[in-house]
Amino acid sequence: MQRRFIVRLAAALGAASLFTVFATPAQADDTIKVGVTGGPHAQLMEVVKGVAAKNGLNIKIVEFSDYVQPNAALAAGDLDANSYQHEPYLQAQVKDRGYPLIKIADTVTFPMGIYSKKVKSLAELQNGAKIAVPNDPTNGGRALLLLQKNGLLKLRADAGLKATPLDIVDNPKKLKIVELDAAQIPRSLGDVDAAAINTNFAMEAGLKPKQDAIAIEDPQGPYANILVIRAADRNKPWVAKFVAAYHSAEVKQFIESRFGGSVVAAW
Repeated sequence: MQRRFIVRLAAALGAASLFTVFATPAQADDTIKVGVTGGPHAQLMEVVKGVAAKNGLNIKIVEFSDYVQPNAALAAGDLDANSYQHEPYLQAQVKDRGYPLIKIADTVTFPMGIYSKKVKSLAELQNGAKIAVPNDPTNGGRALLLLQKNGLLKLRADAGLKATPLDIVDNPKKLKIVELDAAQIPRSLGDVDAAAINTNFAMEAGLKPKQDAIAIEDPQGPYANILVIRAADRNKPWVAKFVAAYHSAEVKQFIESRFGGSVVAAW
């Protein structure tokens, strides 16, 4: 009799173990890891996290200090989503690195600005002035287009959003374009005459775009930031919950009250 009891107990424990194994994936859908860059993206995701929790979706926020790692981590399966980049940057990454990543929603726009510790207007820039721009193709092109819009240089007509310094066809002040990692530019501002800085990095460095930038992008453009996931996950139940949390009234109100127009909701 004792032997039969032991056999039944072992069977019951085995069934419990199987239940635990098969229950894990369903539970995993309730928690996702989201990669962000520090500053506004991280602050926004904290608000999204609070909204999502009310609907049964738990978000673990993972901060990165550069633009390269969040997509690599997502493609490798270390994240479930990320929120830090605009669509032209994602498209370039997918093309260059073969990442199986897709956009699922627009988030916010961060108008890029030009900043300086040496001049108070672009007109004050002297011949041969050094201008720092991001060294990645899409943000570098974005910076050059901003310089062109303000009359400092002219690009080839077909240069497009991925313009590089090689596409400059007219440079009346003989500006020296210095390409640096986007995250490093705020720390290098004192070493150049002016710099094009992504707003999330500018704000993280204590710069106020509306107050400190000597030139700034029109917020209505192709550079809305986006939520990104792996293509294989597009139909998972948490995706709709995640987008709904980001596109909530609470998040939009936070954007308007916290950033004072330096960050604009893109939905």
